[in-house]
Amino acid sequence: MSLLSVQDLSVEFRTRSGTVNALEDVSFDIAPGEMLGIVGESGSGKSVTAYTLLGLLDAAARVTSGRAMFEGQDLLQLSQGALNELRGRQISIVFQNPRTALNPIRSAGQQIADVLARHDPAPAAIIRARMLAALRQVRIPDPERRSRAYPFELSGGMCQRIGIAMALACAPRLLVADEPTTGLDVTTQAVIMELFRDAVRSRGVAAILITHDLALASEYCDRIVVMHAGHVVEDAPVGTLFARPAHPYTAKLLASVPSAVDSIDALTPIEGALPDLRRADLPFCRFAERCERRAPVCDSAPLRLEALDAAHRVACRLPL
Repeated sequence: MSLLSVQDLSVEFRTRSGTVNALEDVSFDIAPGEMLGIVGESGSGKSVTAYTLLGLLDAAARVTSGRAMFEGQDLLQLSQGALNELRGRQISIVFQNPRTALNPIRSAGQQIADVLARHDPAPAAIIRARMLAALRQVRIPDPERRSRAYPFELSGGMCQRIGIAMALACAPRLLVADEPTTGLDVTTQAVIMELFRDAVRSRGVAAILITHDLALASEYCDRIVVMHAGHVVEDAPVGTLFARPAHPYTAKLLASVPSAVDSIDALTPIEGALPDLRRADLPFCRFAERCERRAPVCDSAPLRLEALDAAHRVACRLPL
């Protein structure tokens, strides 16, 4: 059974230079205890998808269609008050830049305590004990001292651990991580990702990892959704996606990942760029203008995700 089911989600942004069709008919599901990776180039719609689910889009955005069913309620239809109750308690997010995500004038411990007091009020002594427990859970050494530190006194990796502690403090059912390892060294990246995997395994939390790093997604995720220019083009278990990519874009993404090829000479760039999503004449397949397999059938009708088997879906007229 799905914890979250996103169905035909479409979002547009109204700008001075035109309407940007940022997402079109995005669909995917995530089950309890599953880590789902959403991958694609910058501008493919990964973060917009996450922010839409959490009600964090700015005033220029508009959801034009779709549903996002979470435990029997449509996230897209909730009032602001209901969303405020939901965020932090049932669904939490870890942002890309930990320093800007944290409040610079409140200590690390105060910020975790704020989340706990907002969603699970208790006497101050109990809140403090829970706050220190949250710091220990993300393996922060000397939590008493670190709880008094301000973000500018902490490293990027330590700030990200604080962000994870805040996200997990109220035991949410779904954790969203938006490029959580950006700007961190390889060793710190591994520590951060192990924290996410531990939360999924030990608590049964569902997690969405948004990343452009296919190698990272392959190591930690159970399943991967590939996005291109606001479309979901493929959805498959990690092993299947890497062994038998069905969409030409997925295959090109894999060929451009250093860890997926035998030598540097085997790396192949993806030619072209994402289409301008303000265009009125966008093709049904937004990858068509970059695709070597394009044929007249590709332009015949809107694409839908079609099942290749019980766990593998692709949006392509001529899959590999």
